[in-house]
Amino acid sequence: MDLNTKEYLNAFLDESSEQLELLGDLLLSLESNPEQPEIVNEIFRVAHTLKGMAGAMGFDGMAGLTHAMEDLLDLMRKGELFITGDDVSLLFRCLDALQVMIDRIRKGGRDGDVDVDELLKVLRAKVEVVNHREATKSQAPVGLTSQEVEWVKKAQDQGMKVYHLTIHLDPQCLLKSARAYLVVSRLEGMGEIIKTVPPVEELEREGFDYAFEVYLATKEEQETTRHTVMSISEIANVEIDELTSDSECTAEKLQKTDEAQKVDEVAEGASSPEPSFQGMRKMTGTIRVDINRLDKLMNLVGELVIGRARIERLAQEAGLKAFEEPLAHLGRISGEIQELVTKLRMVPISYVFDRFPRLVRDLCKSLGKEARLEVEGKETELDRTVVDEIGESLVHLIRNALDHGIETPEEREAKGKKREGTVRISAYQEGNSVIVEVADDGRGIDANVVRRKAVERGLYSAEEAQALSDEDAIKLVFLPGFSTADKVSDLSGRGVGMDVVKSKVESLGGQFTVHSKLDRGTRVVIRLPLTLAIVLALLVSVGDEAYAVPLDDVEETLLVNKNDIRSVHGTPVVTVRGEILSLQSLAGLLRAHSRLEADEFPVVVVRVGGKRRGLIVDELIGQQEIVIKPLGKLLSKVQGIAGATILGDGNVALILDVASLGSRSERAVTYEARVGAPQ
Repeated sequence: MDLNTKEYLNAFLDESSEQLELLGDLLLSLESNPEQPEIVNEIFRVAHTLKGMAGAMGFDGMAGLTHAMEDLLDLMRKGELFITGDDVSLLFRCLDALQVMIDRIRKGGRDGDVDVDELLKVLRAKVEVVNHREATKSQAPVGLTSQEVEWVKKAQDQGMKVYHLTIHLDPQCLLKSARAYLVVSRLEGMGEIIKTVPPVEELEREGFDYAFEVYLATKEEQETTRHTVMSISEIANVEIDELTSDSECTAEKLQKTDEAQKVDEVAEGASSPEPSFQGMRKMTGTIRVDINRLDKLMNLVGELVIGRARIERLAQEAGLKAFEEPLAHLGRISGEIQELVTKLRMVPISYVFDRFPRLVRDLCKSLGKEARLEVEGKETELDRTVVDEIGESLVHLIRNALDHGIETPEEREAKGKKREGTVRISAYQEGNSVIVEVADDGRGIDANVVRRKAVERGLYSAEEAQALSDEDAIKLVFLPGFSTADKVSDLSGRGVGMDVVKSKVESLGGQFTVHSKLDRGTRVVIRLPLTLAIVLALLVSVGDEAYAVPLDDVEETLLVNKNDIRSVHGTPVVTVRGEILSLQSLAGLLRAHSRLEADEFPVVVVRVGGKRRGLIVDELIGQQEIVIKPLGKLLSKVQGIAGATILGDGNVALILDVASLGSRSERAVTYEARVGAPQ
């Protein structure tokens, strides 16, 4: 590969990945709707695009496989090959092989390292069988299908003229496809194109001699139409016939045998009055940007936010009134830049969701189950980093729903359910968070089975396990290595369970809860921050140190009097608006020194895992935008700390991970150790 080719490698990899994603979606649609010719046409276009790109980059293995796919798809779109489930599975195997090739190229290897000889043999054998069969048949004349006839009549009813144009190119024309594109584009601007002969993709790859046909519905006169076409260079001649209800031309061109009609109905362009030229794309208003550049830009914006806060604090301390207006202006500008950069990093969660239809299909076939996937809110946007990190966790949840949740068709019928189960994945924005839910209508989590497993593992005695509520029992599935599977399979029972998903979500600053009802299903709810870079936080102090609590975790702040504290089972609590709120000392949780001596003290109310908890602090400093900085490898595992930030005075404040702080509560120093047990 020469230097010029290497320059375009990243663009090739990105474009190929997008085309393979599209191919996967189309194959899933084809499996459900094998009678829809437009799906086959789109699959053909994708294969053709991939072949062209691979050939241009010198990846012959990839080009050869997509060329063999094209040959098979060409028979499908012509109606010469009836599409079966085996054919779709074969195309899925081709898709997987192409994905392996792209991954190999991305890692510096070659597409030729992937063995596709067996796939090529199967593809070519199918094509040879059909070609041999079709060679014995008489060829049907080319004309319009019954659907196209309806379009002609509808256009005429609307007062439009329908022309049949035969365009002859100059025999010296070197770029036939480019000239064909110009002709079709100009004619599209005059009305609606009903059909091109040959079909659009044949025009793209110059699969015609020096003449092609167009059926056009327009309100323009015949001479105007002729002049428009002839104004394009390298057009030798154009013949135009108007289709009328009583003309011989109409009768001849609209009359077809049933067999020929079936062929044309699946041909490209026959079912679409608006053919598009993939590969002849117009310039769009978007460009690709390397994610590393966006990361660097976000870091610079973070430094800008820190610098702005520092200047504001210094100006305030110095009492420089003249700085107030320019600093406010600077604040607005930096805020807009921050918002813009944050949006640049946002991608729709469909980036992850689009993998799941194929995953559900393959798992159902492997498990012998029937299930459909329902997807909602795939347009919801998240920071690219969050999307990348959460993908594998969602895959695990879907595998878990199908393996553990959805019953076999026979089991579901015995329970009075439909044979086909449902797995629903949805996403929606709520404040500065995105909620992702994975739900199924399967067997649910049996709390009694969980209790039994807990006893078998020695976590509880039989009496202790029986005393657990269903809610507390279900929470045991979050324990490392805990599994309710009776046997190890490729999908479950290996101890890689909900605890891994929960840990990943919490490492992203999110929250994770599970709701389940026996024989009604399970719903997993994940709350994720929109971005991991710059967030709003509540600054508090304990002793001489400042700490930041992400505002998404904060429900409210209170002032609590020492005399209002009571003890319930050894836990300090206070009644707030009729509800009991448990209290914990943040100084105790962090093993820090507190300077709080007053009878009335501030409390930050946070919600973790669906439960409210009050954190006693020394002082509430206020809200502030903070830039999250990682702590590095040595400190990244410290429980209760999510990162650090630099404050306006230049000092460093730790950012609290409220979820993991809660898990330390049993070992933490309690309120009584600080201010004495309530009387």
